[in-house]
Amino acid sequence: MASGSVDVTYRGIFQKILAGNIVKTLVKASRHSGKIGGTISRYSDSPERNGIPAKQFAVIAESQDELHVEMAKYEPDNIRLIAALDDTLAKGHESWAWYGIRPIHLGLREGGALLVVSEHERAKLLEFIPRLPFEWRLAILPGEKSFSGLWVYHDDGTEFRVLGAIARLIPEVVGLEELEKEVGKGPKAEQHLDWLRQGYREVQVGTVPAGVGAPNTYEPVKLPEWTEMAEAIIVPAAPRGGRQEAFKKFTTRSERPVIDFDVCTQCKQCFVECPDSVFELTPEGYYNPEYEACCGCGICAEVCPVDDCIVMVDELAFADNRDLYEEWKADRAAYRQFFQGLLERERVTARSSRRKVSA
Repeated sequence: MASGSVDVTYRGIFQKILAGNIVKTLVKASRHSGKIGGTISRYSDSPERNGIPAKQFAVIAESQDELHVEMAKYEPDNIRLIAALDDTLAKGHESWAWYGIRPIHLGLREGGALLVVSEHERAKLLEFIPRLPFEWRLAILPGEKSFSGLWVYHDDGTEFRVLGAIARLIPEVVGLEELEKEVGKGPKAEQHLDWLRQGYREVQVGTVPAGVGAPNTYEPVKLPEWTEMAEAIIVPAAPRGGRQEAFKKFTTRSERPVIDFDVCTQCKQCFVECPDSVFELTPEGYYNPEYEACCGCGICAEVCPVDDCIVMVDELAFADNRDLYEEWKADRAAYRQFFQGLLERERVTARSSRRKVSA
């Protein structure tokens, strides 16, 4: 058996309980094979309430000294597996401290595994995940992103399916037998064990050769030494009628609003109700979202009085934050076809979700 760390990257407060349960169960299960462990949280400041990505780590070691060394680090560096509980995190994530958009697999060791809960194919995810200079593994656990960790925990099976997949991917750290012993203790043990074994069976894993994936443009931010820090921190206020341009929120969203400008009545409801002042008034009187500032909360779609005028669309349908209003102005017929395609895809996804719930 070996030691190592598991990084669970999750979508802010929406998945906080879910991530915490996963790392705690891994640590407790490791004790069944004579190991010891601990958990660490990162970026769990209040901004995670807005959906900002955050991390929790399970650190598993074979000795007390080894555990102390890893737990003393800001982040463990022996990462054998990273689990992304929201597949849109494959586009990269930004902590509350604005360290730059970090690749989802940053810190993964050579030969390690990235586990993503997703209904997308491997090729789709690799459009966004940057290439690495060494061979690694990409594993997909089929399923929708779960918000079961939002305030009140909803036991929908995601926690145990993820644990089963982890046992399949890094059995030398925590194996299925140890997890079965731990999961089998609870009042719903039979159901939880079924989900655990389902995740173990269903996870799909493949090797990603060195150099395969999206271009890696990440440049680590150089943090100041303690002697270089200013005596105080000043955050400039947003200008009247504007926003703080340094405060970008787009990595917080799993969906983005897309507008059918052909049916927009220019009623201003999206502009008035947006909590982040995302919408900008165009010369023609429409309100256009600035996607780098949009957190994807969906309030604009909720308050819009026109059916299918503002539609929330899976973030992985887009490669960038380009201005869709300019595309509409340039070719309205092409934009209409584009919008209708997005609308139909979201309806198909909704029908599929309802079938799963009813099943």
